Amino acid sequence: MDTGKVETRISNGIATIEFFHPQSNSMPGELLRSLACEIENAGKHKETKVIVIKSSGEKAFCAGASFDELISISDLETGKKFFSGFAAVINTMRKAPKFIIARVQGKAVGGGVGIASAADYTLATEAASVKLSELNVGIGPFVVGPAVERKIGSSAFAALSINAGEWMSAEWAREKGMYASVYPTIAELDKAVEGLATRLSQSNPEAMALLKKVFWEGTENWDTILAQRAEMSGKLVLSEFTKKFIESFKQGVR
Repeated sequence: MDTGKVETRISNGIATIEFFHPQSNSMPGELLRSLACEIENAGKHKETKVIVIKSSGEKAFCAGASFDELISISDLETGKKFFSGFAAVINTMRKAPKFIIARVQGKAVGGGVGIASAADYTLATEAASVKLSELNVGIGPFVVGPAVERKIGSSAFAALSINAGEWMSAEWAREKGMYASVYPTIAELDKAVEGLATRLSQSNPEAMALLKKVFWEGTENWDTILAQRAEMSGKLVLSEFTKKFIESFKQGVR
């Protein structure tokens, strides 16, 4: 099976990191580790002034955790390792000394919502509705939770987590602060992303690095917190409830 890919292009000070997976840009562990690595390398690259994260295609931005990999987890260590992949991506985005723009062209689920929230500035289309579906599976949005809650506030995060089966519109996400702006078409989105990235590529790198540190003050303990959250998810994915859900899903009941 195609495990997907992550590619980075650097041009005129803009590092564009694009990920792809044939199953609606879902995220297996290998792809998560590659994405975290590419973000870290782009942040260190001397030519990079700003980073853009995007996914391939015109539909889903990111469908979250790879369900194929999720259903294969059979022990705590494997579960913790898998969810640690999301933790690595979020922490790498947080620590990168360059501003990160997320370009969200379509629906975002679970980990995709985490990426959209961990970016320093997120632009989206009107089709980019969001959902935290983890509770439906029998776990919870524990790893992405700190990033989402930081971006939209505890009340909106609770609503998104509890209404696990409900899509919230891109306009809702904009009103809550997850998206800075929403555009009718992908072409308009790309024009906005390019314009912002170009302006930032011409800004003072030292000032931007210092400003990013200011933005992320108070998150210095996230390495520890997200590791703990990954273990929580790793345990829950082995629970009887989740096993039954997965079994019914495999049988086509859900």
